[in-house]
Amino acid sequence: MKKKTAIIVNPISGIGRQKKIETLLKDNLNQDLFDYTVRYTERIHHGTDLAREAVDQGYDCVVAVGGDGSVNDVAQGIKDSGVTMGIIPCGSGNGLARTLKIPLKPALAIRMLNQMNEMTIDSIVINDRWLSVNAAGVGFDAYIARLMHAAKTRGFAAYANLVLREYASYKSNTYRMTIDDRTIERSAWFIAVANGRQYGYNFAVAPKAQLSDGLIDISIIDKIPLDHIPITAPLAFMNLLDHSQHAEMFRGKEIFIEGNVHKWVNIDGEGENLGKELHFVNHPNSIKIYTHK
Repeated sequence: MKKKTAIIVNPISGIGRQKKIETLLKDNLNQDLFDYTVRYTERIHHGTDLAREAVDQGYDCVVAVGGDGSVNDVAQGIKDSGVTMGIIPCGSGNGLARTLKIPLKPALAIRMLNQMNEMTIDSIVINDRWLSVNAAGVGFDAYIARLMHAAKTRGFAAYANLVLREYASYKSNTYRMTIDDRTIERSAWFIAVANGRQYGYNFAVAPKAQLSDGLIDISIIDKIPLDHIPITAPLAFMNLLDHSQHAEMFRGKEIFIEGNVHKWVNIDGEGENLGKELHFVNHPNSIKIYTHK
């Protein structure tokens, strides 16, 4: 029996590769396996509404076409439903797609869906409302995510320019964290709260993270002196950031963070205002997803 599938497209995500999606689907998706409908988002978080509608209407699969924010929206709509999520990455960072080894070329990602190779991954619920399937964070990364949301251009160059522009002026903050039954206090430039290994662009902020281990990985990063960047940055791109003297790693199932003075949180690449106090809880085996063999 064909999989009844909703294809949810963010028409303005990333760098524009989604604009020819209907032609790519026609040419690459196996019509004997999938009976699909294409829907386009019209506003922020509309993807979540469309995904929930698909679940209510008995769809078997919902595919996100866009970047990490689009993937997050669809994940929120299908979480714990038994409906399988697919990803056709058309964003700039594509953190979860890279971790799952989903091809970054849309045509190849569509062909991968034809394999119907399914796995189940965890998710992180934040303040009993928000969801992260890949990585969240507070501090500098949340500040940059907020600026990227308002930026007119996307992509790695735009992201790198913002980081370089804001690097010197952004100050570390003091955070109080309770990780399961352990409480610690740290001054940090940013703190990553991760299910997957990377934010995107192959920048692995939580090198030991596993998508299905029932745990959240916490990476506490000091502000890196300028003369240490040529050493530390390559470690992140080689999945070795835990070897840096400026990084401290923890794991847990539940995390409370106090001291988020700017109130912003990076949630799968999108900046959201969640408040000064944050609560992160791992929800194991909550998302079914198609991935690479």
